[in-house]
Amino acid sequence: MSDTSASSSSSAAAQAEPVQARIDWAAFEAHAGGVVSALRDYSRAVDASGLDKGLVELLKLRASQINGCAFCLQFHLNLARKLGLPQRQLDQLAAWRDSHAFSARERAALAWTEALTRMAAAPVEGTLYADLQAQFSEGEIANLTAAIAAINAWNRIAGALRFTPPGG
Repeated sequence: MSDTSASSSSSAAAQAEPVQARIDWAAFEAHAGGVVSALRDYSRAVDASGLDKGLVELLKLRASQINGCAFCLQFHLNLARKLGLPQRQLDQLAAWRDSHAFSARERAALAWTEALTRMAAAPVEGTLYADLQAQFSEGEIANLTAAIAAINAWNRIAGALRFTPPGG
């Protein structure tokens, strides 16, 4: 077997094995309880802002897709389903730009989510903010931005430590 074949075989085998948590949720909560408490309080403040909960779940799901956080994806899919978000939106979220399942308001918020989640790679353009302003008030934009920041914090914790997704 050539080196390339051996490398491909071991790579495929590594992909087939389940990902092991680096630190599980319970241990993280025990070690960083203050952080968990602060992030929960932060999330409750966003929830109390009056933003549509379904829209916020879409933003959390999209950021979690971009960040590759399986724990947060499953957690927020579960919440989105409980809220009754349309299955079509959940199915087409990764390709929202090419879908008719999203309103202009949702599209502006999803574009904002992507820009903030990827802002280390590219600046947040003024035209994007103008599109957001056409759909949301200043207070809503402040709270959308806070919601996106919160999920990005959770993604970096749960994704880096590889928390096991809820239900498996």
